[in-house]
Amino acid sequence: MTHIPGGSGATHAPAADNMPRPTTDNTAATDNTAAMTTTSASAASASAASGPIASASDSHASAASGSASRASDSHASAGTPAAALLRTAAELVAFAPRNGPRAVVMTMGALHEGHATLIRAARAAAGPDGQVVVTVFVNPLQFGEAADLERYPRTLDADLAVAGAAGADAVFAPSVDEVYPGGEPQVRISAGPMGERFEGASRPGHFDGMLTVVAKLLHLTRPDLAFYGQKDAQQLALIRRMVRDLNFPVEIVGVATVREPDGLALSSRNRFLDAAERRTALALSRALFAAHDRLAAQQALHARAQTTAATTGRAAALTALGEARAAADTQAVALARPVDGPAAVRAAARLVLDDAAAEQPPLALDYLALVDPADFTEIPDDRTTGEAILAVAARVGTTRLIDNIPLTFGATP
Repeated sequence: MTHIPGGSGATHAPAADNMPRPTTDNTAATDNTAAMTTTSASAASASAASGPIASASDSHASAASGSASRASDSHASAGTPAAALLRTAAELVAFAPRNGPRAVVMTMGALHEGHATLIRAARAAAGPDGQVVVTVFVNPLQFGEAADLERYPRTLDADLAVAGAAGADAVFAPSVDEVYPGGEPQVRISAGPMGERFEGASRPGHFDGMLTVVAKLLHLTRPDLAFYGQKDAQQLALIRRMVRDLNFPVEIVGVATVREPDGLALSSRNRFLDAAERRTALALSRALFAAHDRLAAQQALHARAQTTAATTGRAAALTALGEARAAADTQAVALARPVDGPAAVRAAARLVLDDAAAEQPPLALDYLALVDPADFTEIPDDRTTGEAILAVAARVGTTRLIDNIPLTFGATP
């Protein structure tokens, strides 16, 4: 999940040109035990949102009280530092005072390297005098069926270790009664039309539950900064919108998607893919990279056409680029907009996905959408400038996967 400072909408997501590419082919990475950040974008079951919460043992409780005064610079010491375990809002308020900003990373537990990346980013932003709090809460409002909620993994012992090693000062793991005293809330936050598209259409009501718990956790943790993964792009966009529209005094920071060596976006769901399904699932990231490369090539050609002098030498240069027909009218090429930018991006991605639909096992596409990151409406085909997100969701076997890539139209290569 991701927030903005007092509604300013600040984001720190890296540019698409820096997207990590796969380094090996069809190589299964180590098993992942959890989902990405708490509300954005993902869970171990088809209707869940992210990772899990686990009940703490008595030793956890004593460890929490014993480590509440632990100094921030212990993260630099040898060994794996322990993060304090906090179970109530009162314990969170009483937790070690700080001289710097507080950064929060919201999760549903079952932490993996994607979460660790968010925690490290939070640690760097908070600095040695600040404080990093990781929330672990399996939100019942985000699950469509009780059985999915019960199946969601609870790994609090491991989560404490991962959080501490990545630089967290505390893990706030409240009970359902602590977050929702008296039962499910009667007043909730609605995601509106923005939450009914794409992921919202596949999981009705999910984003209402997500925004409600994010708002609650923001009030409870009172952070200066909140970090969320770009992988759950629609969740991130909705949190930013909520923070802006309702004037939450927090800065939302987006962190780039973490990928496995073969390019698959890191997710707790990846562990449910067998070898053949994983090979098919790699089409999601390949489709996104193909679209990104198509846009970059278009923009590079257009920039070259604009900067090459309108002479016979220019025509020769264009011909050398393989644009013999364009060279016949060099002035037109110089003034032309990139041809079919959004349409070409969609087509490049769909070509890869269509091929994957013919694989065994096949990829069943849910949606491929090129959207405005501000409101998740479709980008029109005549758009030539501005930011966009190419998002994809598909099912391979019984596992539903999502992925996306940020794009910039009109960028200078």
